[in-house]
Amino acid sequence: MKNFVVKTIANAGALAVAIWLLQDITLDGGGTGRKALTLILVALLFGLVNFVVKPIVKLLTFPLFILTLGLITLVVNALMLLLTSWLAGLFHLSFHVHGFWTAVLGGLIISIVSWALNVVLPDED
Repeated sequence: MKNFVVKTIANAGALAVAIWLLQDITLDGGGTGRKALTLILVALLFGLVNFVVKPIVKLLTFPLFILTLGLITLVVNALMLLLTSWLAGLFHLSFHVHGFWTAVLGGLIISIVSWALNVVLPDED
């Protein structure tokens, strides 16, 4: 359970950095408390997408992983971020990613920040 909370906090932090750095990734609405709650909910949604959908997409695109020496990972991460944005719209969360190339850059930022936060934060169950 502790590991789940740590990963959710890391995802929320990584998403916050991407929102801060990229003007086309937005988190709208309300005050600071409302934005923080929305960010946590989007982080949970992003974690769920990465847990359920990403392994299936990686399995289906495995030949492309070999062919591109793993660079297709940037595209897969972008698609997961776009899917999270779409699902956030369905759940009336004010998180939006505008454009594929913004999603590619956002996915790269989220991957780097999430990795760094997972190194720093404790990883116990």
